[in-house]
Amino acid sequence: MEMLGIFSNIESAAGAVDGLIRAGFTEAQIDSLTSVPYPDGVLVRSERRSWFRWLALGGGLCGAAAGFGLAAGTAWLYPVQTGDKPIIALYPTAIICFEVAMLCAIIGAMAGMFLEMGLPALKKRPYDPAIAEGCIGICLSIHPGGEAVECDPGVRPEECIGGISSISAAEQRERAEEIMRAAGVLRIIGEEQP
Repeated sequence: MEMLGIFSNIESAAGAVDGLIRAGFTEAQIDSLTSVPYPDGVLVRSERRSWFRWLALGGGLCGAAAGFGLAAGTAWLYPVQTGDKPIIALYPTAIICFEVAMLCAIIGAMAGMFLEMGLPALKKRPYDPAIAEGCIGICLSIHPGGEAVECDPGVRPEECIGGISSISAAEQRERAEEIMRAAGVLRIIGEEQP
């Protein structure tokens, strides 16, 4: 189950996050949705690794190898002797290698961009159009007791799902709503998972 609180400013959103953490929810359960690119840690610290750079680099390296194979392989398979010049010419091969490397780096960067944004969305999450107009959304994942939750390696379940998970999901939701209302939430949108 997820719930989304819409806040008008950063101070009230930060107050809600602090209150939720003090109540027993973990930062892994809290996510912020904003149209403003706040630095990591302003509202919620995320420990997600970014694969964007590595996908672009991998695409560029694979493209360079493919470009070299295309240019040098074509010259090697269909040799044209022109005097005393080498079969595989350095400059034309380098140009083809560069062009294919850039094409594959761009494709890798686009794939990384879609992965970073979570597109395509595999599950429906609560959203409010006010987020695009400058409001801040604080999304809270509620894990009822007994629900199987996948935690990162080396992380204890209490750190992943929070100590508050020992109470029922309805009580967790009520407590989270109280905290958000005390912080100055504009509205709360909830969504039950099937």
